[in-house]
Amino acid sequence: MNLSLDLDSEVPIYQQIRDRIVEAIACGEAREGDPLPSTRQLAADFGINFHTVNKAYDLLRHQGVIRINRKSGAVIRRDAASGPPEAGFTDDWEERMRVLLAEATVHGLDRDEVVRRCETLLEGFRP
Repeated sequence: MNLSLDLDSEVPIYQQIRDRIVEAIACGEAREGDPLPSTRQLAADFGINFHTVNKAYDLLRHQGVIRINRKSGAVIRRDAASGPPEAGFTDDWEERMRVLLAEATVHGLDRDEVVRRCETLLEGFRP
């Protein structure tokens, strides 16, 4: 898995780490059971504070994407082949999607354009 971050972005670094890991799983670059780098190693690779990586991993753990074991470290907990989503996921996801769709509407994207872009992006996540 190759992560890239924009250290000058307005998006917080921990959020970028979280997003890039989720995208890597969706694209099939990482699968259930695959280990993630340690927080200290990933922090050293990017020259950032390990607490930032820890915050990203904690968010992923809270969302059920990874599991963290003190001995074996962080491991991918689920991928597309893991079965249906866990209870509560769809409601949370729909809430986030609602805001993104509202932003698209505010900026003048019509329904057909939004659907076309969603379909294009979704196709990119087929491993």
